[in-house]
Amino acid sequence: MTTVFIISAPSGSGKSTLVARLLAGVPGLMFSISYTTRAPRGHDVDGESYHFVSRAGFEAMLARHEFLEWAEVFGNYYGTHRGILEEARRRGQDLVLDIDVQGARQLKDQIPEAVTVFILAPSRPVLEERLRARGEDREDVIERRLKDAAGEIRNYRDYDYVLVNRDLADSDAVLSAIVRAERVRRVRVEEQIRPILETFQL
Repeated sequence: MTTVFIISAPSGSGKSTLVARLLAGVPGLMFSISYTTRAPRGHDVDGESYHFVSRAGFEAMLARHEFLEWAEVFGNYYGTHRGILEEARRRGQDLVLDIDVQGARQLKDQIPEAVTVFILAPSRPVLEERLRARGEDREDVIERRLKDAAGEIRNYRDYDYVLVNRDLADSDAVLSAIVRAERVRRVRVEEQIRPILETFQL
């Protein structure tokens, strides 16, 4: 049974770094690479960071109902293709999605058993410092991201777990522990338990 892990955070909270460490440190995880119409930036690699598509191409996929969830953020489309969940199930792996609050809400409606984690920086000044340290955004974009972060944070109650990213190593350990703990919850391993019980003829 594939468990879906949805991870959301305001931009600059350290989500991408934590997800990368999670994928490197916990076996059996598959990362969902989103589709987007935004232009590549920095070290982005098509097919690794995102699947970069044109706006017309994305809208054509929307018309064919190819997305599990999608949203328009800062004037660009982002979406999770349906095929990625089918591929994770075929591989017998759990699926990790790095998506925003809008997308998380849509996906949770479709997959109620999905596990949701919200990551946030310990304060607005820390978040602003991290956004500026990336050196990727103009001043107006940074201000917009900070304003949007205030709205996103208000949705923390919708998530199963909230992780305050004060220290990278500690946050990495907590996120890994969440994934490992969810994997052994009774409702998630019921199919594995049944054949064990049968060997005891219970």
